[in-house]
Amino acid sequence: MRRPCPSVLLYYVTDRKQFPGDETARRARLLETIASAVRAGADFIQLREKDLSARDLEGLARMTMERVAGTHAKLLINARADVAIAVGAHGVHLPSGDQELAADEARNIFVKAGIQNPVIAVSCHAVDDVTTAHARGADFAVFGPVFEKDGALNPLGLSDLRHACAVSRLPVLAIGGITAENAAQCVQTGAAGVAAIRLFQQDPARMEKAVAALRALRP
Repeated sequence: MRRPCPSVLLYYVTDRKQFPGDETARRARLLETIASAVRAGADFIQLREKDLSARDLEGLARMTMERVAGTHAKLLINARADVAIAVGAHGVHLPSGDQELAADEARNIFVKAGIQNPVIAVSCHAVDDVTTAHARGADFAVFGPVFEKDGALNPLGLSDLRHACAVSRLPVLAIGGITAENAAQCVQTGAAGVAAIRLFQQDPARMEKAVAALRALRP
């Protein structure tokens, strides 16, 4: 059985391109939003700025760490264990089907760098992916998209999410079209939490209200 969590886990996936303005304005807005999300109670920040060079990503990650430092929130870098280690981030998020790095391989990289307990999250788009993530030593699975189309993927729906949660020995977080209104449905299926972009990248007051409502849920 999946180990229960004491409260709903909240996972903010960043996307600075959703903000208006030039690159400087977008980065500034992103950092402000990260700070607001951390203050509101987000548990994880996944820095998912895939178009940035390693150097630019590292610079943005260092500034993000300044917003996370001294809080309970943890910073995960999308796909780049090297950048995560360089900036002292808490771990890495591995895309589904990443042929270059599996969860156990990523963990070994951190351990060799002297980091004994990195957080390894894995994107999963099928129940089998969740099983594989557990076998390879991931800490939790981010499963979806649950409610909306994401690129070439069709929504998996609550039924698949329920199945994934039922068979998983890992905490499973729902992603894909997650809103303050439908998050409760995900939790009721057994999800340990929710991951989202737009839920967090909205007006700070609305985001804080949404986070407070999610905190009232129980997995």
